[in-house]
Amino acid sequence: MRFGVLYSPVFLEHKPRDYHPENPGRLERAVGSLKRTGLWENVIGPKPAQEEELLKVHSEDYVELVKSLGKEFTYIDPDTYVSPGTFKAALTAFGASRMAVELALEKRGLYLALVRPPGHHAGKSGRAFNAPTLGFCIFNNAAYAAKVAEEKIGKVLVIDFDAHHGNGTQEILWNDDRAVHIDLHERDIYPMSGYEYEVGGKDAEGTKINIPMPHYAGDDDYVYAWDEIVLPVIAQLRPKLIVVSAGFDGFLGENLTTLRLSEVFFAYAGSTLSRYPLAVIFEGGYSIGLDKGLPVFIRGYLSGEIREVPVTPSYGALTTVSAVKEVQRQWWGL
Repeated sequence: MRFGVLYSPVFLEHKPRDYHPENPGRLERAVGSLKRTGLWENVIGPKPAQEEELLKVHSEDYVELVKSLGKEFTYIDPDTYVSPGTFKAALTAFGASRMAVELALEKRGLYLALVRPPGHHAGKSGRAFNAPTLGFCIFNNAAYAAKVAEEKIGKVLVIDFDAHHGNGTQEILWNDDRAVHIDLHERDIYPMSGYEYEVGGKDAEGTKINIPMPHYAGDDDYVYAWDEIVLPVIAQLRPKLIVVSAGFDGFLGENLTTLRLSEVFFAYAGSTLSRYPLAVIFEGGYSIGLDKGLPVFIRGYLSGEIREVPVTPSYGALTTVSAVKEVQRQWWGL
């Protein structure tokens, strides 16, 4: 099985002036985790994308705003900062995302774009679906990866399992019937979107599949939702490539949400995707999720061993999955 990491020290140059949870230490921790687990081998240095590539998913006004603000350190909103190194880091993240798609298709393996700044909350013109902030994100790497994939193979599947809803990705792909976007996330937390009834825009209905999981959901709940919704959609779609917005902030001990995931879910998710080329775009994860969730997801994929995980889902998970099936049944026959 082919595997590689797209990484550049440039990603460390997007940095806060004082403490901020989204800081270069996240990437350093992820790199350390991959090194400890023997996954820091095929490391490829990406080149920055051309500036016009940003316009495939963002408005010119928004790109110019980020570019102008980043001349010095400042906050674009109460959660999200820009620094002098932000714009180059973001262009390089786009370049890494493109390479992840191209290599996954060429080599038929998993290629991880280990990038900063993260992106799945960034909409076409900034904040998406009335979100209060950009949630640490600048430009949408996963949405761009989806657009690159569409140019090459026509239709693409995006799966986002970050603890927070990928509202920016959903907004950018909302009217795009060539992009199926499945998003598992915790219900009723930032950015307060991603509900079952959000199914896509006109002529793209049913291509956006939201699974808002209950508070305190754990492995049993997530594996159940994965088996009941994600895998059946994959089986029907038979994608040539899957773009994964990979966030590990739902791992127990991460403390930004109430989710209680462990290695069990992330290893299972990776193993069940092992038949497909993956362009994995790094999103959230700040501590233990990077230490444990990130490497087992990759190891699960590389093993190719799908082991049945017996589950006892909570009432909340059963209710959520039932609601999603009811909404999506007309398009997917769930």
